[in-house]
Amino acid sequence: MTGQKTVPNVFVNKTHVGGCDNTIKAHKDGLLQQLLGDKSEVYDYDLIVIGGGSGGLACSKEAANLGKKVMVLDYVVPTPKGTTWGLGGTCVNVGCIPKKLMHQTALMGTALQDARKFGWEFSEQGEIDHNWETMKTAVNNYIGSLNWGYRVSLRDKNVNYVNSYAEFVEPHKIKATNRRGKETFHTAAKFVLATGERPRYLGIPGDKEYCITSDDLFSLPYCPGKTLVIGASYVALECGGFLAGLGLDVTIMVRSILLRGFDQDMANRAGDHMETHGVKFLRKFVPVKVCECVQGTVGRDACTEKIGLDQAGVKVNPKNGKIPVNDEEQTNIPHIYAIGDILEGKWELTPVAIQAGKLLARRLYAGASLKCDYVNVPTTVFTPLEYGSCGHPEERAVELYGQENLEVYHSLFWPLEYTVPNRDNNRCYAKIICNKLDDNRVIGFHYLGPNAGEVTQGFGAAMKCGVTKEQLDNTIGIHPTCAEIFTTMEVTKRSGGDITQAGC
Repeated sequence: MTGQKTVPNVFVNKTHVGGCDNTIKAHKDGLLQQLLGDKSEVYDYDLIVIGGGSGGLACSKEAANLGKKVMVLDYVVPTPKGTTWGLGGTCVNVGCIPKKLMHQTALMGTALQDARKFGWEFSEQGEIDHNWETMKTAVNNYIGSLNWGYRVSLRDKNVNYVNSYAEFVEPHKIKATNRRGKETFHTAAKFVLATGERPRYLGIPGDKEYCITSDDLFSLPYCPGKTLVIGASYVALECGGFLAGLGLDVTIMVRSILLRGFDQDMANRAGDHMETHGVKFLRKFVPVKVCECVQGTVGRDACTEKIGLDQAGVKVNPKNGKIPVNDEEQTNIPHIYAIGDILEGKWELTPVAIQAGKLLARRLYAGASLKCDYVNVPTTVFTPLEYGSCGHPEERAVELYGQENLEVYHSLFWPLEYTVPNRDNNRCYAKIICNKLDDNRVIGFHYLGPNAGEVTQGFGAAMKCGVTKEQLDNTIGIHPTCAEIFTTMEVTKRSGGDITQAGC
């Protein structure tokens, strides 16, 4: 009946469990109690969420809305420089929010330069300078208001928020340690891991003594001045870009390529634009020792090593600390789930974690079946000339479909806003990758230009609906805009035709 050739051969209420090891495992992960119909074990909570970032908060609030008793534990281990922050995770405190605000600060500096060409006159005595302290204080005051708002929201939904470091001691039990070292213990029927990632240090002499990371930069009490940024990730280019936009002397040290995992044609164009505007690139170099302050942006590590996952039996990829899950965000232990940046092979993006968290809570407690869709996720890199994308990079599309089965349409363009200041003529670039075997369906969307996030968001919805090249051609563009370029592209890469634009 079972194919099992060993003894004992255990059945519980007509359900085959397996042998001795499987039965013990079923006891540890709670399956045995469920099969026995054992209601004697009472847990403190229906759900404990470990991590108070975007995904964890979304999941916990949704579960509480559905009538469940929920606890959220969140604790920020200070950086070597002593930097810490409040509730909300990376995005709110040391990621998307301060990054976008400081990127906007740099864009305003460019706008001030453009303003003279549009007729704005500044007195000769009125030298324009940037005050780091003013910007930093304003940004952090806004972040503080968000931290407070999250705490109020959890309280209003009767979610128990505890500012303590959580680690498993048993499959259904965690130890929580607060900043004073006081320990408490809590049990739950189910757990969601949403611990996120932290910046990786270089692993060379002087790295933690002299390096700052993005965890430190956004609340740095002084202007960093002349800066060496180590790394070529999107965090590196974004930070280097806005620091240069504030008028600082910036060099970016690149080991190999820019924006690994992104379309390399687009990545190189974004880098070329930065170089044209004063950012220096030190290519094919790696640091071996740090003896003065630099910014390290060489990647991020999943925060899974020190939360007792071995005590719960959760499998982790030993190479990167990521957690493998099935298509319902379930780990190898049935009552433990994971969402967000710690997932193996999934997007490391705030909106993805939020969506996954909400949908997971609905599946667990509302009988829903909808799963998070990790395909065709739009994203934007906020380099000085912003880069938005959705779908496959060109290199990946070629791997999957073959060059002969693809048609790549592309065009340069010159935003109207740039014409009067006479800057960045034909530096902006648009590209779509189409699958010829599937009605020229768009499988890759790439945009390098102003307001990339706003442009890409709309086309991301179109790609979810399976937009084709013909449908883009039949769409009437809004004039004069940058996004209308996608309704008029005619030149293919294969043809080698001229893609420069003479004007509107």
